[in-house]
Amino acid sequence: MIIRRQLGKNSLLLQQSRIQLIKRCLVTKRADPLRILFCGADQFSIASLEALNHEKKVNPDLIKSIDVVCKVGQKHGRGLKEVREVPIVAAAQELSLPLHQLKTFTKWQCPRPDGQTINLVIAVSFGLLIPPRILENAKYGGLNVHPSLLPDFRGAAPIHWALLHNCKMTGITLQTLHPHHFDQGNILLQTPHPGLEIPNPESITTTEFSAFLAPKGADLLLQGLREHIFLSESDPKAMVGLTRPAPKITPEHRHIDWCKWSAEEILRKHRVIGPLWSKAAARGPPGKDEKRIIWSSGFEKVHASLYDTVPGLGLVSASDPHIYIRTVDQQVLRAESAIVEGSGKKTANYAVNKASMVDLRTKHISGTTETLQLWSPFT
Repeated sequence: MIIRRQLGKNSLLLQQSRIQLIKRCLVTKRADPLRILFCGADQFSIASLEALNHEKKVNPDLIKSIDVVCKVGQKHGRGLKEVREVPIVAAAQELSLPLHQLKTFTKWQCPRPDGQTINLVIAVSFGLLIPPRILENAKYGGLNVHPSLLPDFRGAAPIHWALLHNCKMTGITLQTLHPHHFDQGNILLQTPHPGLEIPNPESITTTEFSAFLAPKGADLLLQGLREHIFLSESDPKAMVGLTRPAPKITPEHRHIDWCKWSAEEILRKHRVIGPLWSKAAARGPPGKDEKRIIWSSGFEKVHASLYDTVPGLGLVSASDPHIYIRTVDQQVLRAESAIVEGSGKKTANYAVNKASMVDLRTKHISGTTETLQLWSPFT
């Protein structure tokens, strides 16, 4: 009796396996070879492009062609005479892939590889919304690789905001492209719970973090393509979990709030989105000649005693090239160099003295050390 039951179970499992195999074969048969329009920009997207190109070579039945789209280079330098291309331009050229550069999608027409229409759009760290007319014209719509576990860190800078929030875990999401909003598509695949452990979260930089995540994103994308997840039969996963925003980093995000930011927060933000900046006034009436100071070298936390100073008020010494600043949590940060608006990079002490920001009336002598306060706290 036991043997019969076991045989029955084995027969049922074999039947289920055959059904799954038949389903996979049917799916594979219905999926045309992919003619991909790949939209990217940075090193994170390059990893996915290189993985797709390799897959195209070894699995031509899955990927037939890849056309690369990126934004035109930005002019910079004196007189805006030099053009800085996005990194994916060199990658596409090295891989001998067709490259298309644009400012916007207005009036732009999709390429037709071998006279056929693009049937799948893939966007990775692209920065522009793919218009509905292009997505609707692609038989399989669009996919996006996003470096977070959506819906958490939805936005343009998930890598930065994960580090700014001092996260210990992260992940990758493969979602569909929404025709009208960023990161509002259906979640198709994600890094399994609890996610990926961030290496050295207290010291990793955004460049290092991006390099860590890039191959993981490429792997998840290839998994999705091999499983034909772009087909309509795929069931989207529900968006659950944290929903912290990840907006584009702006100059104001780098503006130090000395009355609120702790020493650790300042150090972390400089590591992730630095250099940070402050404002300070030169000698004279309040608000006169207020200038921006960029903390080009960042800060280091030191053990020092600053007498009766308020958060953001700096101290300098004639014998020391640094500037010392007290934070709101009673810590002391030391800056080695700085750039005062309208001048070049100098030692921090020289920079603030040159800009007439030191209050000569506040001389304080401790042993053989003579210190002076700045005219006003940094704001």
